[in-house]
Amino acid sequence: SFFKTVAIKDILFWSALASFPLGMIPVLLTTHYNQVLGIPDTALIYGDDVVLAMLGEIAFLPCLVLAARICPPGVEAVLFATLMSIFNGASTVGTEIGAGLTKAFGVTENDFTNLTWLLIFCNITSLYPLAFLNFLDKVGNLSEEDMDLMDLVSKHAEDSASS
Repeated sequence: SFFKTVAIKDILFWSALASFPLGMIPVLLTTHYNQVLGIPDTALIYGDDVVLAMLGEIAFLPCLVLAARICPPGVEAVLFATLMSIFNGASTVGTEIGAGLTKAFGVTENDFTNLTWLLIFCNITSLYPLAFLNFLDKVGNLSEEDMDLMDLVSKHAEDSASS
């Protein structure tokens, strides 16, 4: 119920910011700096994947809430299927861009010289969506709880007007 009281923009903003330092964990592994800190490789390998996946899901929930708000009754399944198709398509495009960047940075199966720089670049680009948060209209500033209250007030006003 905590997320129902937080504005959608805030959820997106903080999940992106929390993902950034976690996305830098592979840099610790490629530079072996984690061993200097006394952190075993296995702790970092398993830890960041789980937490980043969880943050990704938390960041996706506001998109589903907004979609549900604007969805006309009766087409919820179509809207959800369309969102999932876009999400999966974006994942495929991201994989292809990643492959292109890997080639551009000269990282191959035998040469990992620029792998650290590739990881840093990819992690920095994960912050790009923050620049687009202001394109969310006033709904992005509302929590799910606020939107429920607005719906209730609007329904009450409609009921009063029709009486």
